[in-house]
Amino acid sequence: MKINHYFEFEKHVTGGIRESVVHQRKILDRLNLQYTTDPTLDADAFHCNLMGPRSVWCAKRARSRDIPIVAHTHVTAEDFGDSFRFTNVLAKPLKPYLEWAYGLADALVCPSEYNRRLIETYTDTPTTVISNGVDREKLEGFEALESEYRERYDLESPVVFLVGHVIKRKGLETFVELARRMPDMDFAWFGPLDLSLKGRETTRLIEESPENCTFPGYIDDVRGAYAAGDIFCFPTYEENEGIALLEAMTAGKPVLVRDIETFSWLEDGEDCLKASESGSKSGVDAFVDALERLEDPDLRRRLGSNAADRSEQFSLETVANQYQSLYEEVA
Repeated sequence: MKINHYFEFEKHVTGGIRESVVHQRKILDRLNLQYTTDPTLDADAFHCNLMGPRSVWCAKRARSRDIPIVAHTHVTAEDFGDSFRFTNVLAKPLKPYLEWAYGLADALVCPSEYNRRLIETYTDTPTTVISNGVDREKLEGFEALESEYRERYDLESPVVFLVGHVIKRKGLETFVELARRMPDMDFAWFGPLDLSLKGRETTRLIEESPENCTFPGYIDDVRGAYAAGDIFCFPTYEENEGIALLEAMTAGKPVLVRDIETFSWLEDGEDCLKASESGSKSGVDAFVDALERLEDPDLRRRLGSNAADRSEQFSLETVANQYQSLYEEVA
């Protein structure tokens, strides 16, 4: 079997989508499946990761040649807003476009059950839930980098941290306000920091953040982020899955998330803490309460250990079997 594995805008897209594609190609190698990354359509299946104009054009050609089409649903209108400059303007017309584009596929790959429920409001194309997975090998040896990265960014334990694009949708305002409310803790958000791509509000939040809130930008060795951090704080409002969350769990870090549907598979008090708004308590108040609880090193160790155990179900080895079944079914 040969797969035409295409990633439109490959040289420009970063973050979780790019990481997912890297994982998929490692899986194809594990499965000993032949694949090409150019949309030649000389294959048994056409698998695209972004439904841009060229992907749509290729999908139409594939359909005319009876080549089955698999499409990833990395992008939804719901998670597009509050991301980069102009994305709020584009989010509204994006949904009807995606409804049409995803409808061209024979099978859709959704990274989570939450994402599948959203996509089922877009199209009746059959869906399969396959996690983006976590590359456990990529994190090997991260513990040895702790002193180096804490000294580099002047961080003292316990460090509250996050990994990924610094954007408003991921809870930037909450993250900064938490640092302001908890001046005795260090906060660090590791991720691309090109302010020319950010909206005005995002830029303001970064520039006016308190001294204990650090934005180191992109780092070449992401292991340094997991070495330097103690508590993975993920106050995102909308997420299709969250590869960085899976990596933090794999690294045995206690995770603190906003109580949203995306994270319904996590169990509060067992493999994470969830910050829920209730009564007069705001979202920030709930995060403050949770971080105060996580000052307890024993609680951090217990949650981190349980998170590491839970993360094993997202290993690339497990995900590979699901891809094998999917390709055999469509082809």
